[in-house]
Amino acid sequence: MKKHLSTIILSILLLIASLSSLFLGVLEMNVSGLLSGNLEQIETLLISRLPRLLAILCTGIGLSVAGLIMQQLCMNKFVSPSTGATISSAQLGILVALLFMPNSTLWSRAFFAFIAAILGTWLFVWFIQKITFKEAVMVPLVGIMFGNVIGGITSFLSYKYEMTQALSTWLVGSFSTILRGQYELVYLTVPLVIIAFIFANHFNIVGMGKDFSQNLGVSYNTVLFMGLTIAAVLTASVVVVVGAISYIGLIVPNLIAMFKGDKIQGTLIDTALFGALFVLVCDMIGRTVIAPYELPIELIVGILGSILFIGLLFYRLKNGRKSIRLGNASNNTSCCNCTPKLEEN
Repeated sequence: MKKHLSTIILSILLLIASLSSLFLGVLEMNVSGLLSGNLEQIETLLISRLPRLLAILCTGIGLSVAGLIMQQLCMNKFVSPSTGATISSAQLGILVALLFMPNSTLWSRAFFAFIAAILGTWLFVWFIQKITFKEAVMVPLVGIMFGNVIGGITSFLSYKYEMTQALSTWLVGSFSTILRGQYELVYLTVPLVIIAFIFANHFNIVGMGKDFSQNLGVSYNTVLFMGLTIAAVLTASVVVVVGAISYIGLIVPNLIAMFKGDKIQGTLIDTALFGALFVLVCDMIGRTVIAPYELPIELIVGILGSILFIGLLFYRLKNGRKSIRLGNASNNTSCCNCTPKLEEN
């Protein structure tokens, strides 16, 4: 029971926040009205509130697990979909779909986003494997610069072909437009997270290095590319439906690792639960700060995430490997602040 206490607490908090979220909004909705069969409230629940809640939960789970996988495979706690060019690549893929297929469906845009996100993530990891860094923080900085280059190409193409307004939907994450029939793509997070959990031990082994993986009979390149592909598809599925949301894949896995260590199989469920809870709380804040108007989720997450990121940055640089040795996490063995072919401290 003590081992799973954090999971139980996060589950209870997520359940309470989810129920509260259903009754938060401009249109009044209450339990008595739903039980009495009020048609307007039932339609509001089924068409707007429930789809929005499911999209929020899938977004938090997807981005958090994607960040956890990328951090383990890259052996660097500052790598995430936002610092590994995955989100920027997905946006470029959406723009390409809009340019060549103006009448494309959601799934058509998603296909281009998947391909672009996978290629962008693979290219980033290949690049950092070819360069020896002296500081762990250099890896996300390179990823941010690489993402900005991709973002610059996206901006150039959008201005050149007058697609800026059409692309703006995917530049800033928001749940305000989520309705039934427009969000179901994020359900892809469920089977992908299950696959990630099944191969969690393989990701841990690959995270120890190529030689270590080969000695244990694990195909390093196969598992590496599979893990990066899962992370890229998780991220792209969220970007296509909701838009870009930064920091989730960076902050959430780090906070969980501080208390439970770096072993994916032991932290994946808590990471998914806390990611969903974090996004849900940020969304509720955005809906109440200037009610009845709503702030984009990207704004709230950006403010809180940037503060937490600065704190984590100083904490990681100060404590290094000790930063994951809290509580019962001392039995987990994994490199927390190095990159492939990185430092040997």
